[in-house]
Amino acid sequence: MPELRDVTRMNTKTIINRVKEAGVIGAGGAGFPTHLKIAASVDTVIVNGAECEPLLRVDQELMEKNTEELINGLEFVRETTGAERVIIALKAKYTKAIENIKKLINNKRIYDIQELEDFYPVGDEQQLLYEVTGRIVPEGGIPLQVGAVVINVETVININNALKQTPLTHKYLTISGAVKKPLTLLVPVGTLIKELLSVVGGTTVTDFQLLDGGPMMGEIVSPDAPVKKTTKGVLVLPEGHLLIRNKNTDIKFLLKRAMSVCAQCRACTDVCPRYLLGHSLEPHRIMRSISYGIDSDSEVITSALLCCECGVCDTWGCPMGLSPRIINMHIKDELLKRNYKNTHNLSPEETYIMREFRKVPAKRLIRRLDIHEYDRAAPLDLRELNPERVELYLQQHIGDPSKPVVNVGEAVNKGQLIAKAAEASPGANIHTGISGRVRAVTENSVIIER
Repeated sequence: MPELRDVTRMNTKTIINRVKEAGVIGAGGAGFPTHLKIAASVDTVIVNGAECEPLLRVDQELMEKNTEELINGLEFVRETTGAERVIIALKAKYTKAIENIKKLINNKRIYDIQELEDFYPVGDEQQLLYEVTGRIVPEGGIPLQVGAVVINVETVININNALKQTPLTHKYLTISGAVKKPLTLLVPVGTLIKELLSVVGGTTVTDFQLLDGGPMMGEIVSPDAPVKKTTKGVLVLPEGHLLIRNKNTDIKFLLKRAMSVCAQCRACTDVCPRYLLGHSLEPHRIMRSISYGIDSDSEVITSALLCCECGVCDTWGCPMGLSPRIINMHIKDELLKRNYKNTHNLSPEETYIMREFRKVPAKRLIRRLDIHEYDRAAPLDLRELNPERVELYLQQHIGDPSKPVVNVGEAVNKGQLIAKAAEASPGANIHTGISGRVRAVTENSVIIER
């Protein structure tokens, strides 16, 4: 039986600095720099193993196959945060992962396993926090405000690697959808997505589109787009699929359709996960107010900043096929341009009374999205991928872009620092996952070829 790592010989400052130097950020979502998150003092650490998006399998596979690295990484997080309780939260259906984790945390009283229902979006950190602890994060807030840190499975494993002075150069991701053999792979950050399609046997359709992420929150990307540190999956869908058509619809058309069609039925609000947590986000009111312009009703319009962009309102709620999520995203962009700061900061003491009855069952959602034929296993395949070229974006994280520290024509080695975090704001170092020569340094990226 493997033993948990002894962290008593390594002080908190050393742990945090190594994680910072390694360039570890959140493995999904906005890419928050991990060294800042684990520097917080909290009473509870929650490992997010809920795998929010349908069809993605990364966390499930890692909890089952890389269990020792996960628990070792958690020991470091516990040391830096001073947490009195560590909860590994994962879906009850992940039976093999639960079995393997139990073997390693046996007799460790500070650790606990929380088995979750299979609903969407249970992997959203605020939903997860409430499910596990009953605590509600204030509007516009983060779990730290209620004494908790929520951290992704892959991120914890990257922390373990960082303490062995191994920088973050590779990314776990699931390739699924209209492919011949769905897999979960470990690939160098910056690998072009088109190079991954042959690994899964190619596509099963001739005309297709690619999503970076899952079906709900994923964004359409080009085959020439590179894998980022936050890429959790690549989903291949037929070009004419409803999800693709919706994501390709112009925002001007969506706004006009909302103005003319929205019946104020409240269906989007009634299933909104943030509203159900007690937040003052009511998408149906935003859909009405946007008809009069972004300056029409500031209290309602600015509540769009509370949207977590999960897409439940679009795909599960609205009977008219409207897109409150995309409209909320548009409002956020407009408010950002105006340097508007969020003023919504209520601290709900209880959730909406119907919350328990309005969770969205994952299996039914998959049917609703018409992706049930792609709901297949994607086993972890650790074959070594050696792309001839990587493109490393300088901004894969919250904060300012990283600053290149290499020049065109320079030879670099695998694991070498090629861009350093900006000092003025939260950021992350970037390292290369291949050895080669720098072919280009642009405003947005560094390109390296073998």
